[in-house]
Amino acid sequence: MSYSELSERNYKRICFINWSLTLPSLVLFAWPYYLVATWTNVSAPIANLGAFIFALPFMMTILHGHVTMALGALHRHHYYNWLANYPLSLGFFFHPVMFRTRFRISIVVLALIVMILSWVFSW
Repeated sequence: MSYSELSERNYKRICFINWSLTLPSLVLFAWPYYLVATWTNVSAPIANLGAFIFALPFMMTILHGHVTMALGALHRHHYYNWLANYPLSLGFFFHPVMFRTRFRISIVVLALIVMILSWVFSW
């Protein structure tokens, strides 16, 4: 039996690991935002939404790094093409625009704007 890192079996393993890393990484990166939001008396629904938005780019970076470490930078596009065939998977988080630094920074800035506007309008 030959084993290839570009096999569907390996892609399924990587997908399973990414799914298992999603929730812990969201919680890990969301709590600082939520903590600051509660200190500034932002309402709980806005704080939860903002924390989720804030954690997304960091989570995507970690998952993208995992795929890169598992397959290599030259072969990760094969995995992303494979994910495109499974729309209910984490394939959404691996859309090519998600890896642009400008896009991820804009998501972080959007979350900070949500917190600032919520804080300003709560006065």
